[in-house]
Amino acid sequence: MPENHARTPEPRRDGAADEPAGQSPEPAAAPEPAADTGTEVAHGNAEPAQAPSRSAAKAAGKPSGKDSGSPVFAWLKEVATVVVIAVVLSFLIKTFLFRAFFIPSESMVNTLDIDDRIFVNLLVPEPFALTRGDVVVFRDTKGWLPPAAPEAKGPFTWVQDGLTFVGLLPDNTDQHLVKRVIGLPGDHVVCCDAGGKLTINGTAVNEAYINPAEVPQVRNFDVTVPEGKVWVMGDNRNHSADSRSHMESDGGFIDLSDLEGKAAVIAWPLNRITTLGNYPEVFRDVPAAP
Repeated sequence: MPENHARTPEPRRDGAADEPAGQSPEPAAAPEPAADTGTEVAHGNAEPAQAPSRSAAKAAGKPSGKDSGSPVFAWLKEVATVVVIAVVLSFLIKTFLFRAFFIPSESMVNTLDIDDRIFVNLLVPEPFALTRGDVVVFRDTKGWLPPAAPEAKGPFTWVQDGLTFVGLLPDNTDQHLVKRVIGLPGDHVVCCDAGGKLTINGTAVNEAYINPAEVPQVRNFDVTVPEGKVWVMGDNRNHSADSRSHMESDGGFIDLSDLEGKAAVIAWPLNRITTLGNYPEVFRDVPAAP
């Protein structure tokens, strides 16, 4: 027979209160698994662990990448950087602004001596205009010079060629000439008047740049400079194979396109460092070409 009185429930082992009659107990939440000691796991709002900073690594005695190189290597790296920058700048200057040349002859004495090193302004005749009296360097495309003898190649010739190419050494080749511009395109140049002076567009000029050590020999000519060309002469008149000596070749004229530029400065030897003028007072009274 069933008992009529209610059975007193036994206390629960987990200490939780008894559920009211007629309600099923909610399932207990599963316990979180224990964290593995070798891996960090983020739970809820916990922040992730961060890798140690460089300052912490230094404090712990771990050298960084900057500290791992030797002082000698760092010094060599700086020297190499400076050399590369210098070579690049020299090449750009030599290509677009100035170029060094070597004077091998006496045709411009005493303005230029043998073995002088000069810097040539490559911005003349373009974009800056050429003027009478400018000392110019030009390529020998007219055959004024004898063919250059082949040079013996030594074990370090490539070094010299490379330094010349980037502009750190002057151009020592014999296929360039240096003279003074006397006649511009359209000018009528004549030698000489009754007083033995050169005339340009009918005006006699007193050529103050001529080598005073010798009296120039008179060599008669009468030319009108064509468009795109110039008439050039050396300051050492008695020792200069200039336009007067090559009238059988294109009239003795030089193409403007053959000009390397205007000689601006004597850079070597040190006791001759000076700028090169174009004597504007000599040509001041010369009228423009007709």
